[in-house]
Amino acid sequence: MSDGNIDLKNEHRAKAYSMPLADINPAQPELFKADAHWAYFERLRAEDPVHYSAEHEFGPYWSITKYNDIMAVDTNHQVFSSEGGITIANQDAGEGPLPMFIAMDPPKHDVQRKTVSPAVSPMNLAILEPLIRERAASILDSLPIGEEFDWVDKVSMELTAMTLATLFDMPQEDRRKLTYWSDVVTAAPGQGLIDTLEQKMQIFIEYHAYFTNLWNERVNAPPKGDLISMLAHGAETRNMTPREYFGNVVLLTVGGNDTTRNTITGSIYALNKHPDQYRKLRENPALIPSMVSETIRWQTPLAHMRRIATQDFELGGKLIKKGDKVVMWYVSGNRDDEVIANPDAYIIDRERPRTHVSFGFGIHRCVGNRLAELQLRVIWEEILKRFPDIQVVEEPKRVYSSFVKGYESMKVVIPARV
Repeated sequence: MSDGNIDLKNEHRAKAYSMPLADINPAQPELFKADAHWAYFERLRAEDPVHYSAEHEFGPYWSITKYNDIMAVDTNHQVFSSEGGITIANQDAGEGPLPMFIAMDPPKHDVQRKTVSPAVSPMNLAILEPLIRERAASILDSLPIGEEFDWVDKVSMELTAMTLATLFDMPQEDRRKLTYWSDVVTAAPGQGLIDTLEQKMQIFIEYHAYFTNLWNERVNAPPKGDLISMLAHGAETRNMTPREYFGNVVLLTVGGNDTTRNTITGSIYALNKHPDQYRKLRENPALIPSMVSETIRWQTPLAHMRRIATQDFELGGKLIKKGDKVVMWYVSGNRDDEVIANPDAYIIDRERPRTHVSFGFGIHRCVGNRLAELQLRVIWEEILKRFPDIQVVEEPKRVYSSFVKGYESMKVVIPARV
């Protein structure tokens, strides 16, 4: 696998350390697309961990880059509100930010989250596991041996779309609509998937219509265990406005899709970058759960979450003013050497592999985190039964986003079956 981006990364490293500190603005999708954001965060953690960027297309914002400061913000929803959106760019659907429970404060957040959480309870995951395993096995058995293919398309997208379609109880033949809609939600116009904001709005109308039909089906049928039925019959959600319902559908689609699929891809990429760890995993498959947690940290599938300060607040010696936008860079917190030893290394048998901020903390901690871990564990148990090696043949194509830290495509070859 060639390191085609090395020159660009070196160029950005030099730039990150030569530019005036005040000018550093890490929320640039092109940095993430080039995998060249690391040096900027490294410098901010060392020199200005609570950093103000005065200039940005979505307005000025604070960057919180160290693990413990991120925890302080994430666990203090009284001061740092989620109302109005969770990304540095407001997720707009034509009439301002979409309401969704992750972008709400208590008490409304708590009752809406509680409505859907049974879908990812330990009991329900135990029921889902055999189905996920059967699908993972089927996907892996269909892969070509000895020829190049796109791992993202053939494996990561397939497994996560199948699981999400099951959680929504929608037809499996429509599962790739979920992948597409999820990508459209976070896509920037002019970067390949959509050309204009108008086109994005048109796709949102189709997306909304599809899920309105599902709601109408479920609300007129007896309650069941899928996410749409739970929302349609839940005491606190059945009278939601159509926009609020759609906002929650968007949240569940992106949350159930992007994070898991990008970590599945990230695990193959990380193990290829660290062949000693891949060897360790093959020799000891009992390390899979630990490897899964380490990959979730190392990948950090969502780079940031944002909050709005509800009052003046001092953090790290800086005064954050009421109304200021505050961005918690999970991708940076997960590389903080004051909390995580040797954080740039990928070590699948770390002492405390679950020490990471990828799922967030406090009331907004990812509701589906155990489902994500389950899918990763199962796919790797099935991979190791089948393939001695999966080789990444070129640098993956990364997503143009400072929110979703993921992969558009990644070419691999499987040389042989076990």
